[in-house]
Amino acid sequence: MRHLDPGRRTGFGLGLRPKHFGDALAGGLAVDCVEIIAENFVGRGGRPRAALDRVRRDASVLVHAVGMDVAGFDPIDMGHVLGIRDLADEIEADLVSDHLCFSRLGGRHGHDLWPVPRTVETLERVAARICRIQDALGRRIALENIAAYVDFASNEMAELDVWLELFSRTDCLMLLDLNNAYVSSVNLGGHPEDLIEGLPEKRVVQIHLAGHSELGAGLLDDHGSPVADEVWRLYERAVRRFGPVTTIVERDAEVPPLDVLLAEVAQARSIARAS
Repeated sequence: MRHLDPGRRTGFGLGLRPKHFGDALAGGLAVDCVEIIAENFVGRGGRPRAALDRVRRDASVLVHAVGMDVAGFDPIDMGHVLGIRDLADEIEADLVSDHLCFSRLGGRHGHDLWPVPRTVETLERVAARICRIQDALGRRIALENIAAYVDFASNEMAELDVWLELFSRTDCLMLLDLNNAYVSSVNLGGHPEDLIEGLPEKRVVQIHLAGHSELGAGLLDDHGSPVADEVWRLYERAVRRFGPVTTIVERDAEVPPLDVLLAEVAQARSIARAS
């Protein structure tokens, strides 16, 4: 299995989205790294692939999947996993990631990220799936914490304990989404600082920064607004804890001009250097 060196720091960048393909083709994006949504590039060419190939001249690439159904109940779609493996190998991706959640049921993709109960039974089932996926990918995977809006009465473990067990059982890595951690804490209670302080330093190899909006009395992880002040403060704490980890600014809705996102990338770089 190919192992990412957790000490390798790729840098600071953004998610490559269609709105920025023109900028990419015109001369690159002036970032250290870009993150692509795997499912938008597997088996596809055309303008998206041309933009990616241009960016690859100057930046490293991180492959972020949304459909491997890591914690799912359906059988693993190995064809999908192997397609992501082939893409990642072809473009020499530094990292492959997905979410600690399920997204398919009864053979149908829900196009969303759903949580699973934090139970011993779930832990054992999910750990086995992660190992199978990593074996197929030929590398360790980084798993992202999702934003939570509901909790389960059947929970037997704290979120941090689940992560620690998965690290021990599968040797996986973590993509820490600080906006998701903040949104979950507002919606369900808890302190995202405890998650930051409890995670092993060498397991967190990437950080996501994104925006959110109000949803009634709670928050919605909408990827459609600037990074909030509260999330920037969590980022300051995270880079003090983990060091200058590879950081990606995400925007999927209301995508602004490139210079707006580059300003947030520069802010992340500045915070990391100051810490």
